[in-house]
Amino acid sequence: MKARIPKGYGGGGGQNLQQLARQAQKMQEQMEAATEELNAKEYTASAGGGMVTVTISGELEIKKMEISPDVVDPEDIEMLQDLVTAAVNEAIRNANADKEETMNAISGGMNLGGMGGLF
Repeated sequence: MKARIPKGYGGGGGQNLQQLARQAQKMQEQMEAATEELNAKEYTASAGGGMVTVTISGELEIKKMEISPDVVDPEDIEMLQDLVTAAVNEAIRNANADKEETMNAISGGMNLGGMGGLF
């Protein structure tokens, strides 16, 4: 008995492989462009009802921090530290969520293994 290959699965293996390689290259280029764009963006978050506001870059570097004079209490430095920490962490979460959403849109949600290091 001879095995039959379904229509569309035989013959053009080399062409299919080349097409797949072109698609992978295009996806990689899109991801690199998106990474550059995301790194150039800024993300802002605040804590304590706007008492502490932090702006970070897409590369997760603090660009700007604003602290309301009303929250500066020499008797309660711990609260100020907590507010700064909360604002920075929220800004980082915002940046990471934006990056993940953008990369998933490009990859169609595929787990790209090593390509995840692009961002």
